[in-house]
Amino acid sequence: MSRNISLLSGKKDDKNSLFGKISVSPNDTSDAQLAGEYNLGVSTIHSTKSFYDFLNEDFKNKKAYVCTGSACMCRGTQEDVTQKLKNKLGEDSVGEMICLGRCYENSAFYYDGENYSGDDINQLDNILAGEHKSLPYTMKSYSETSFLVENEVFSSFEDFKELLQNCFETDKDELINTLKDSGLRGRGGAGFPTGMKWEFCKAQEAKAKYVVCNADEGDPGAYSDRYLLEEQALKVLFGMVVCGYIIGSKQGFMYIRGEYPESIDITNEALAKLRELGLLGENILGSGFDFDMNVVEGQGAYICGEETALIASIEGRRAEVDVRPPFPVVEGLYKKPTVVNNVESLAAVAAILKHGSKSYKSIGNGRSLGTKLISLDGFFNNPGLYEVDLGTSLEFIIDEIGGGFNADIKAIQIGGPLGGIVPVDKLKSLKLDFEVFAEAGFLLGHASFVCIPKSFSAVEYAKHLFAFTAHESCGKCFPCRLGSTRGKEMLGSAIDNNQKFSEELIYDLLETMEVGSLCALGGGLPLAIKNLLEHCSDEFKPLMEK
Repeated sequence: MSRNISLLSGKKDDKNSLFGKISVSPNDTSDAQLAGEYNLGVSTIHSTKSFYDFLNEDFKNKKAYVCTGSACMCRGTQEDVTQKLKNKLGEDSVGEMICLGRCYENSAFYYDGENYSGDDINQLDNILAGEHKSLPYTMKSYSETSFLVENEVFSSFEDFKELLQNCFETDKDELINTLKDSGLRGRGGAGFPTGMKWEFCKAQEAKAKYVVCNADEGDPGAYSDRYLLEEQALKVLFGMVVCGYIIGSKQGFMYIRGEYPESIDITNEALAKLRELGLLGENILGSGFDFDMNVVEGQGAYICGEETALIASIEGRRAEVDVRPPFPVVEGLYKKPTVVNNVESLAAVAAILKHGSKSYKSIGNGRSLGTKLISLDGFFNNPGLYEVDLGTSLEFIIDEIGGGFNADIKAIQIGGPLGGIVPVDKLKSLKLDFEVFAEAGFLLGHASFVCIPKSFSAVEYAKHLFAFTAHESCGKCFPCRLGSTRGKEMLGSAIDNNQKFSEELIYDLLETMEVGSLCALGGGLPLAIKNLLEHCSDEFKPLMEK
């Protein structure tokens, strides 16, 4: 059935997506009208609408939304934010969103198309009057060769044009070999070599191919994608255009999470300017290459960070995970070969192609080459976004870059809700390295740092992770759908009713999720829970059966 929906959706003008029509103006077109237009069943359209948080009728009736991400939760700011918003806007006027990318100062909330944080909650009168803007966050490169933060690569649209022209004059295989030689790997967590992915897709014979930017950065604690889209959009878009040129694609999609309204606006402005300058569209720079792209706004589903769920979403389906193989490079969007890349991966391409692979691969450690953006939360004395060389010690990151902590910390979850939870006594033995983290039993992922203070219960944090997964599960496989719910219930009963749970049972549940889940949401959660059970055992033991 899902295959038929993909094919029918793909028969329309591929510059527009069914999901876009459903989400942008869901009330302007009836389910029956859309079903007729796309030759689909009414139930299919309704099923899609009912899946996403932002399309829920109760959600849309709210005036403001409070961040429920892990960083804000650990900081304990959101109860006060919620109450102040309710006092000003009405008791039933405040809803919730999962992580607004404001983890550097917490107290985050969304109002009227913009995000706010920090002391903004005390400026509500000015915000409602349209007279207040949020302060920017700290961003700095600690790498001798900045690929992502500095503007040296593109200081203007003319720089974009010049580098693109150079790429058009270079053999496509040579461009791929440069990327492969650089050692650039996916920055979304999986770490697959970028050049190899493009090569696989280029080799496919197909009438149509697609490039998709996965900008659905939903990991609480991470805001690197937000920075790149808002401050370095040209780098990201350049990566999309060059990828399209190399693999033989004419159309790209920027899938940006709806929780980042500023990112969506800035990206659309940059796309419009590129079209105006003839750097997008037909026959770009007289090369004979046609390529355009458009923005698809996410509607509140963390699972869309998984590439097959993201593809399903663009097609207008429920964002459910598909079984792999086939992988997207063989059969992706509309069942055509598709490259799906993370924002940070795409942003690095321009600097690599401009300066060559040697400058990139000279930085790093082992297979973890180049630089990485890290997001430090409000428990650091110097919170913000920083570019560092892979291989940098966590000791340097914490003490020198972060300036140490402003509270007593028991552990840090690094890499989002599916990342490992590193106890404070092990932090300084680690390096920012994909393999080093994995060997130590953790996961680097997005390299977001969410601190868990000593005052915050490890059991409560584990329950929070189960609850997050239960809410965000696509529901397609029962180990994730039911396992996360049972885990939330088990720990909730222990906390609320002192109902002890079996250590054997919780580990059995985690094994079932890890082995049986279709994707990293259900399969990755057990790592964090196991880390907590091992390193914070003194907090769990009193709640376990003897």
